[in-house]
Amino acid sequence: MCAVARIVLGITGGIAAYKACEVVRLLVRGGHDVLPLPTRGAERFVSAETFFALARRERPADPYPHLQRADLLLIAPLTAHTAARLAHGLADDVLTEAALAHRGPLLVAPAMNSAMWEHPATRANFETLRARSVEIIGPSAGELAEGEVGWGRMAEPAAIVERALALLGEQAPSTLAGRRVVVTAGGTREPLDAVRYVGNRSSGRMGVALADGARRRGAAVTLLAANLGVPAPAGVEVVQTPTAADLEREAMARRDADVIVMAAAVADYRPAAAGDGKRAKSAEPWHVELVPTVDVARALGSARDPSQVLVAFGAEQGPDGLVRKRAMLDDKNVDLVVYNDVGRFDIGFDSDDNEVTLVSRDGERLVPKAPKPAVAEAVLDEVERLLAQRRR
Repeated sequence: MCAVARIVLGITGGIAAYKACEVVRLLVRGGHDVLPLPTRGAERFVSAETFFALARRERPADPYPHLQRADLLLIAPLTAHTAARLAHGLADDVLTEAALAHRGPLLVAPAMNSAMWEHPATRANFETLRARSVEIIGPSAGELAEGEVGWGRMAEPAAIVERALALLGEQAPSTLAGRRVVVTAGGTREPLDAVRYVGNRSSGRMGVALADGARRRGAAVTLLAANLGVPAPAGVEVVQTPTAADLEREAMARRDADVIVMAAAVADYRPAAAGDGKRAKSAEPWHVELVPTVDVARALGSARDPSQVLVAFGAEQGPDGLVRKRAMLDDKNVDLVVYNDVGRFDIGFDSDDNEVTLVSRDGERLVPKAPKPAVAEAVLDEVERLLAQRRR
């Protein structure tokens, strides 16, 4: 990538448009050529003249500057309305025309009311954009324009510019770049006979989001997939591990990875004996003896290297569950425990969202309810922090 990049900056109509001024300033200070494309809605908050002045350029006389080649298209803020237009391929203003004509990386920074962000239509639109390899930064949780506190706040300008520079190849690589990362995902199924099993409701969405996030940060990712209910991400090695024994074997074979994230719901018990065929139905009770499976997290912790980062997920219920998860740090010799409350029906199993508490020896941090890819980014940020500690 050349030292000077041509960046088209779309600004859509929302109160966060004022933050785009700082985005322009930081990009120009970095020596880049910035073409602002404010929508009419954005100009209700900040005039186009302000953006062009900060970009140190005149308003173009050419009526089609937005259709010229650009190294990056950045939209900050991105409203729910414009996100819907991008997802459905509409081109009814210069910004959406630019998006359809653009052939390079596209980075968007959503900003909206939390109820709008959480609406299923908005979620579906952003999933469509993500499937088209659109990079999404934020939103974050915080105080919103209307005085409420929740998800929907635009990412800070410095963070947006940092991600933009990374896409342009100018940023130092992620701590995960070049690292070997193993992620477990899904729920194991322990056979009772040839067709029946003891299992759980895990779809694997959380683990898949973690694997995809680590891949995008430059890691070489292996996904140990236990009966996924969602597609595995592209660009990762997928190893099928349908039972707890399969997952244990494949995880221990990769126990020297730099990072191991144990997001799968591994059965704590399995039938002592499984029938070869299908047991015929009868009026008689079926008594099944269950025996413990190997604790994979404990086994990996016992065999760990000091330079590794081990992450365990813990599904429990309520405050008492969090207390038990704190004890996992020492009991299983892991660096980070991700606690999610399975007593709630709006997060976790069978949900696109999650809310977790990150428990490490440095303290605890709540990641409020958000789509699982956003929660995955928070977990990976903590993994990178722990890796940086290892290097020091």
